Amino acid sequence: MELKYKDITEKIIGASFEVHKFLGNGFQERIYQRALAHELAKAGLAFACEIEQDIYYKDLAEPIGKRRADFVVEGKVLVELKAVIQLEDVHLAQVLNYLKAYKLEVGLLINFGSKSLTFKRLVL
Repeated sequence: MELKYKDITEKIIGASFEVHKFLGNGFQERIYQRALAHELAKAGLAFACEIEQDIYYKDLAEPIGKRRADFVVEGKVLVELKAVIQLEDVHLAQVLNYLKAYKLEVGLLINFGSKSLTFKRLVL
């Protein structure tokens, strides 16, 4: 079975490895975000940064808050970046919640904070 949006996620992961190879770990998330934006553009991927999304609760007409995903790539893949020593369950839950809020199926959680780049591919 073919992974959904495999071609896009492979390019994103490759771009992330390129960023980590050059910068290593120890920078703030924002630094990695800017570098990854450059690499995604070089890879020919269309993306948007920091797209604000309203969060709704049940049948309430007004949003109860807003969230911002780091990237939405090709309008299909949500990308959330971290710069932490180790990914935790709360980070995975965050991406799953973002996928629901943004009505997307595939997400990547990418961590630049450890010695080696780590990532998780999540599908709703």
